[in-house]
Amino acid sequence: MTYNGKVAFVTGATSGIGLSVTETLARQGIAVFGVARGAENVVTVTKQLREDGLEVSGAVCDVASTESVKEAVAAAVSTYGKIDILVNNAGTSGGGEINKLEESLWLNVINTNLNSVFRVTQEVIVQGGMLERAWGRIISIASTGGKQGVIYASPYSASKHGVVGFTKAVGLELAKTGVTVNAVCPGYVETPMATRVRQGYAMHWGVTEEIVLDKFEAKIPLGRYSTPEEVAGLVAYLTTDTAASITAQAINVCGGLGNY
Repeated sequence: MTYNGKVAFVTGATSGIGLSVTETLARQGIAVFGVARGAENVVTVTKQLREDGLEVSGAVCDVASTESVKEAVAAAVSTYGKIDILVNNAGTSGGGEINKLEESLWLNVINTNLNSVFRVTQEVIVQGGMLERAWGRIISIASTGGKQGVIYASPYSASKHGVVGFTKAVGLELAKTGVTVNAVCPGYVETPMATRVRQGYAMHWGVTEEIVLDKFEAKIPLGRYSTPEEVAGLVAYLTTDTAASITAQAINVCGGLGNY
């Protein structure tokens, strides 16, 4: 694979959407520095993609920790000299009935899904050199749940609304710098996290996972979940020069689930 000179930093890079983004960008000739919490997964994914001829490196990073983020971004810059593209993908699910919701769960979801987007974005801007080069792409994985409420998922929905708001504000702030800032909003996507979410609803409703899947698919005009590769395709487009006039936007990939 021919390296095109661009460098991407991807969080949550070892599974689901993050893994698809990592592979998709790398196959476009972008050097990808992928991070995740699990050391074994980082090693395994990096090794596999490098064996496929892709320029991929990585490190362990807990996006809920400012110090861990600083160290991971520094490692990426040490490896490649810069960061041109940031994909804030790492996140978690979480919810329950509001009258029974534990504060610790709320704080964990907000810290992992929203505060991390702030801390990683800030650190990449400071260390990665986007503003100095007057070119950059910041893309955060939000959710259609960041545009409307999701029943029994108030922490998740609140965090993703925050990501959308952060994206729009920072996108306007950086609009004249050559750095674009956008959010990609998946609907239902078939990932390991989607399986855990269905299991949670099945337990809460006292039904099978198959019934939950049927219920969710019935809400999607396309009639099926999106794939991680379909989400990664939009992320990849937003990294291109052709997408230079797209900024401060939150764009859905959802099979028609949300037209807002």
